[in-house]
Order: sequence, then C-alpha cells, then structure tokens
Amino acid sequence: MNPAMQRKGEISRKTKETNINLILSIDGQGKPTIKTGVPFMDHMLTLFTVHGFFDLTISASGDTEVDDHHTVEDIGICLGQALKTSLNDFKEIRRYGFSSVPMDETLVRVTCDLSNRPYLHYGVTLTDQKVGEFDVALVREFLWALALNGGITLHVELVHGENAHHILEAIFKAFGKALDMATTIEPRTKGPLSSKGSL
Repeated sequence: MNPAMQRKGEISRKTKETNINLILSIDGQGKPTIKTGVPFMDHMLTLFTVHGFFDLTISASGDTEVDDHHTVEDIGICLGQALKTSLNDFKEIRRYGFSSVPMDETLVRVTCDLSNRPYLHYGVTLTDQKVGEFDVALVREFLWALALNGGITLHVELVHGENAHHILEAIFKAFGKALDMATTIEPRTKGPLSSKGSL
C-alpha cells in the first residue's frame, strides 16, 4: 500500500487522572513502541500489535499510585478512537473478523464486527484476581472502553483454560488477529459492507 494511503489514527487525551498519546497504523508490520506505566499492559498490547500486524505507539502516564484502572481504561478509549478514525467510516473493509488462539492448556475465541454498534460479551471467568500486580478485571474494562469508542461488536469467549496469564495472552493475541481480519480491505465493495448502504 502507498504510504500516503495508510490508515492511521492519532489520539491525545489528558485528564486529571491520565495523559495519553497514541498512534495506531492499521497497515503496519507489527511494530510496538509501548510505554503505558503498567508493565503487564505493555506486554498484552505488544502481543495485540505483533499478532495483528499493526504499528502501535503509546506513551501514557496515570495515577497508578492509586491503581491501574484509570490508565488501562483510558488507553482503551484512545485505542478505540484511533481505530475508528483510521477506518474512514468503516468503508471498504471486510468488517467481520474471528480467531481462535491456543496457549498451552488454554483456548480463547474472539469474534468482532466493525459495525458502529458497540457491544461487549466477555465470557471469561478467572479464578485468579491478579497476575503479578495486575488486576485481571481491568481487561474487561479495557475491552469495553475500546469497543464503545471504536464502534465494535466484540465477543470474547474462554473455551477452556486454567492459567490466568495464558488466558489473557490468548485474548490479546486472538483480538489482534480478529481485528486484522476485520480491517482488511475488501476490494469488492466501494462503501460500508452493509445491505443498508451505511453503518
């Protein structure tokens, strides 16, 4: 693709709780430059970027002395906004994407529709509350913020698995792969893939 035609979204968001600068290139090579102040999210977003073949730059700081909630949620907001900006009203894309990813004993399935109708089904129950210092409940908050701001119908399902780290890794890998599929250009359509003509 011509570099001038590349789909990119740049978002800056500053509140009393967080300061985030984010650049997402849909048509990338899987290159992450990520520093969120939450090391576990750096790891997860790197997996999302690499397996989705996006380029993602994030510089974030937040009130992590309180907890990681505000930072993680606001990164989801910014990533969703950047995605929506980059997709030009959802024109000429495949729209639907899905992926099943194994991680040792774990299998996760992610299905998405870039429909401009935000919804999250999060069919994941974890027995562990933390992975290291990270509160695993924040993954749902991140995905909901992303889906809401990106206009995504998103279904995340744990088929089976035990290790919380493996499960969360599989979620971010599968989401990257599903989103890569959904954002792929569909040359057979000239507008949004919809019988109504718009989303």
